[in-house]
Amino acid sequence: QVQLVESGGGLVQPGGSLRLSCAASGSIFNYVISWYRQAPGKRRELVATISRDGSPNYADFVKGRFTISRDNAKKTVYLQMNSLKPEDTAVYYCNARTMLVERWGQGTQVTVSS
Repeated sequence: QVQLVESGGGLVQPGGSLRLSCAASGSIFNYVISWYRQAPGKRRELVATISRDGSPNYADFVKGRFTISRDNAKKTVYLQMNSLKPEDTAVYYCNARTMLVERWGQGTQVTVSS
């Protein structure tokens, strides 16, 4: 089973960009990978998902601004975040799942503020 480590979070001004990375300890070939986020006092919500064949899906609130991608050779999934808004502030988590297992990373903080 893979272990997941997120990185790339930080403080950015509104309108700015960040790229999050989710690095796996093993092959991600068989995993569907998703990014979730959780803001203080709110439920964790799905941001984007990328299937095993690379097909992406996005929550309506990030469509046109965020792009999810995967590099199976590097065992890494990315979330490119553009045109960031203060409401995008949250801890972002990477999730990997198959029919049998589900793994979570520890999260990376994204803060959008001027």
